[in-house]
Amino acid sequence: MTALFALATSLLWGLADFGGGLLTRRTPALTVVVVSQAIAAAVLGAIVVATGGWSEAGPQLWFAVAAGAVGPVALLCFYKALALGPMGVVSPLGTVGVAVPVGVGLFLGERPGLVQVAGIAVAVLGVVLAGGPQLRGAPVQRQAILLTLVAAFGFGTVFALIAEASSTLTGLFLALFVQRVVNVLAGGLALYASVRRGGAALPDGAFPWRSLPALAFVGLADVAANGTYVVAAQHGPVTVAAVLASLYPVVTALAARGFLRERLQAVQAAGAGLALVGTLLLATG
Repeated sequence: MTALFALATSLLWGLADFGGGLLTRRTPALTVVVVSQAIAAAVLGAIVVATGGWSEAGPQLWFAVAAGAVGPVALLCFYKALALGPMGVVSPLGTVGVAVPVGVGLFLGERPGLVQVAGIAVAVLGVVLAGGPQLRGAPVQRQAILLTLVAAFGFGTVFALIAEASSTLTGLFLALFVQRVVNVLAGGLALYASVRRGGAALPDGAFPWRSLPALAFVGLADVAANGTYVVAAQHGPVTVAAVLASLYPVVTALAARGFLRERLQAVQAAGAGLALVGTLLLATG
């Protein structure tokens, strides 16, 4: 069961990242985050009511609130980075956020083994190489790398928090609902502030109705991936769940190659691959 749910997580996250990155190329990233998460919150609210999830409310929901506050920042940065591209580099770099759970373990008294130390070194090297020669004299590429790293550590924080927010299936629905509501509130405030500063909330001043199905897919796939990851981690070794779930960049990269015909320079592909290898070493160490 752990392997099945973890692999489902990889597929869902990978497709959600690809869709979010594409949408952000023609719609402001904040709008993509707010609308997609609002749709997910509405669906989750209906599920919570149907399953009686409100009975699971308790102090642990503060973890979901915290995850909801961090999530929009991570998503915004990641979607912007994916829009800058190339997705085949950005997506694998996003997996270095696994360092956050490792850091939590260190704080609680755990000590990394040689494999984890090697994973950190490999991941850092991958970050450097993934920028490729374009890093020199190309602010866009530097911005994409920076945004990806911020997003990665944000995702790692969300994973650590949401895993503590529930211990039952109905409680998981409630925790994910609370997380999404906070996502929408935080993202909505950021969008309002952006508009007040003169930023655009909608492409060409009109709501992208044609993109609504894609926005719904991105939001629902993202929340479903969070759910399947928690289930995978609760029903088997966390290391196994983390390793298999961390394969989602492969899905994004394959989708970008198949649909966008992206071509990476050799050094960029090597760096992205090293970042992914480093992540797997950290998760299995």
